[in-house]
Amino acid sequence: MANRHLSRSIVLQTLFEWDFNGFNEKQSLEVLTRNATEFAPGLGDFAFMKNLLHTIVSKSQELDDIISKAAPEWPLEKIANVDRNVLRLGLSELIFSDRKEVPPKVAINEAIELAKNFGGESSGRFVNGVLGAVYKELGEPGKDDVGKKKKEIPYEDLEVVEKAGAVVYSRHEGEIYFAFVHDVFGHWTLSKGGPKDGETLPEAAVREIKQEMDLDIETQGILGDIDFVVNHPTKGKHRKHVVYFLAESDHTPVTVGPSGGLDDAKWFEAGEVTDLNLYEDVTPLVTRAINVLAGKETLE
Repeated sequence: MANRHLSRSIVLQTLFEWDFNGFNEKQSLEVLTRNATEFAPGLGDFAFMKNLLHTIVSKSQELDDIISKAAPEWPLEKIANVDRNVLRLGLSELIFSDRKEVPPKVAINEAIELAKNFGGESSGRFVNGVLGAVYKELGEPGKDDVGKKKKEIPYEDLEVVEKAGAVVYSRHEGEIYFAFVHDVFGHWTLSKGGPKDGETLPEAAVREIKQEMDLDIETQGILGDIDFVVNHPTKGKHRKHVVYFLAESDHTPVTVGPSGGLDDAKWFEAGEVTDLNLYEDVTPLVTRAINVLAGKETLE
């Protein structure tokens, strides 16, 4: 269900902080409470999140041993933080959950979706491979279970939610810089948000960049757009259509705003961008921005 998917996302965010900062279980519970309050107020699923977090943290050594055996070519410390904690979460539900509440295939599919949403380009395949191997070792429980299929809404009939963002650049001492925000899942990415109070998409992008990076920008044209399907706990399944603009700013200090899920914001020289951990759908937009600024392409 959509609520549970959001709950697992919040637990994953907490695990990321637990793993990165070396929190104990009490500190992790405090982080979970903070994340649940910020990202899912009124969700009413805190007991599920708390129990899942407790299981993972209390059985972390056992889970890590299973990961090491299922993926011997990948030392645990070499696995990306997000992927490592998605595996812990997925294995916890696969092995320790009540199978009537969380069927094995649900546990695996939920973990794969988390990996796709918050990990790198190959995270979904990696998590699928590890959890699939463990599932086979368990004898494929629930393999023949048949559930009722929900009526699938055609992609073209889904509600579309419009959003806007920008690739922000500046010119400083003869160099071109790009501004990115950093999320709690370890990726540098682009600010985006939906229009408010009758705003146009360019106006929404200007406001969002100001809120999240404290930069005043001037949009110059459309770089491209991204269309994807999401499951929201109240809205249900719908499409998000995000239009990204190329925008210029003065090279003033960039500061991360109070927007949830972000922990840093920074300028990078154009030559540094290829070394950043970007989401795969962000890279083509930044590449096009570089080409436009170099005179190799033109804006829409």
